[in-house]
Amino acid sequence: MNPPPHSLRATARAALLGATLALAAAGSPGFATAQPLGGVELMELTIAEAHEAMLAGGLTARALTEAYLRRIEAYDRAGPHINALILVNPRALARADSLDAELRRTGALTGPLHGVPFIVKDNYDTHDLPTTGGSAALAGSMAADDAYQVRRIREAGAIVLAKSNLAEFAFTALETVGSMLPGWTFNPYALNRVTAGSSGGTAAAVAASFGLVGLGTDTGNSIRGPSSHQSLVGIRSTQGLTSRDGIMPLYAHRDIGGPMTRTVEDAVRVFDVIAGTDPADPITAEADARRPETYLDALVRDIRDVRIGVVGQIAYKRTADPEILIRFGRALRDLERLGATVVRDFRIEKLDEIRRGTGCPRFRYDLERYLADVPDPPYRTLAEIAESGKVYRTVMPSVERFLEFEGTPETNEECVRGRAREDAFRHAVRDAMQAYDVDALVYPSWSNPPRLVGDMTTPHGDNSQYPAPPTGFPALTVPMGFVVEGTLPAGLQILGDAWSEPLLFRIAYTYEQATRHRRPPPTTPPLPH
Repeated sequence: MNPPPHSLRATARAALLGATLALAAAGSPGFATAQPLGGVELMELTIAEAHEAMLAGGLTARALTEAYLRRIEAYDRAGPHINALILVNPRALARADSLDAELRRTGALTGPLHGVPFIVKDNYDTHDLPTTGGSAALAGSMAADDAYQVRRIREAGAIVLAKSNLAEFAFTALETVGSMLPGWTFNPYALNRVTAGSSGGTAAAVAASFGLVGLGTDTGNSIRGPSSHQSLVGIRSTQGLTSRDGIMPLYAHRDIGGPMTRTVEDAVRVFDVIAGTDPADPITAEADARRPETYLDALVRDIRDVRIGVVGQIAYKRTADPEILIRFGRALRDLERLGATVVRDFRIEKLDEIRRGTGCPRFRYDLERYLADVPDPPYRTLAEIAESGKVYRTVMPSVERFLEFEGTPETNEECVRGRAREDAFRHAVRDAMQAYDVDALVYPSWSNPPRLVGDMTTPHGDNSQYPAPPTGFPALTVPMGFVVEGTLPAGLQILGDAWSEPLLFRIAYTYEQATRHRRPPPTTPPLPH
């Protein structure tokens, strides 16, 4: 059977958005004319700014949600047609109204994410919205409950505004395209450029101010890559600090969910809510003991005691774009100017050798275990999904390769070898950091600018596949400026040893506040009031 025609899916999405907007219009007479937001500027709005305005009485969660819905209508579905969102939540305004009522009743915010509209990647389970993994094969699939991280943000007062597009099943780091949403998701900084993958929908939506913040997932690159391509901050945590429960898996032993935001502070505010021990995910057993009372204490502009190693083996590739290297060089000088000691001769012995063979192609095993917990999925096995034909044509070869996986991650020979190589990689990075006495490592998140849509041959420059995922160490990306006549974003990646998130946040915050590289994309400007 072929997937539903793109036109039908587009019509359904438009109808759902139209229904949501109609509800808004019914409850807010000024909706169609875009009322000002209580003295705050929507573009680049932060959580702290939104909360200050809400407590002062000038902004409501409903007005904020309506404003993002207007931008989605104007720019995601029409205009530049960013194509970032699969589904807008028809209950978002009702949720906003309930939060506004609670604030009026108590005079206090309901939690640290009160009234914050979130863009959530469509591989997070949501009890009230389908979770498709970007695949038409799972259209309409409803999870039994929220993913742990979704539950945590809702408990903190957040509004799940929309589910975002992703590379189908999160397979590729290079582009955001699949069978659930017709066409590519486009980079709002240049509409002929890719968003990277797989969390490109979340990245494009947050960059273009379709929501205040977002959640993505990262198995090899997929938070940090799209964040770099869209001038965002993206965090991949220590493996075991954040729960994987309710996230549709790619490779469960490397899957991580986390924030994608326009500022370091907002990323840390979200991270503070989602990090911690979850009984449903055994690898998080140490998380509560390892995390501080609040990560917000790490937002200090002082790195004078920090030694940072430059991973030249990653940064200075033969195919690296010269402009990216110029930006990276300036970033190193900025870090030095801010007081850090930059160790330029840092080296990981035999890096190219030890990074090979760290894989475990366990997607079939993990997906089928995930689907077993979904009450009534359209399909239960990867073979059934392949036979359905409801997979994008460029994705099918990967599905067919994954069907060849045999055994379990504990018994499969490739996985057994991969675990040993991961352990060697972890020791090599840690040993090098100790030998050079450095606290963190830096390199460009991508060595090349965002590719043209459809270009799968020129150097892509993805540096996020190593060393973070194989070692389990945390890494984040922060805006490093722009290249190609100042039009395309570049990102600086900062990596540390396990559980070193507070240090990484301090470095990123200090660098961000001193350089202020982030700026909104030109294709989605403020709407007229």
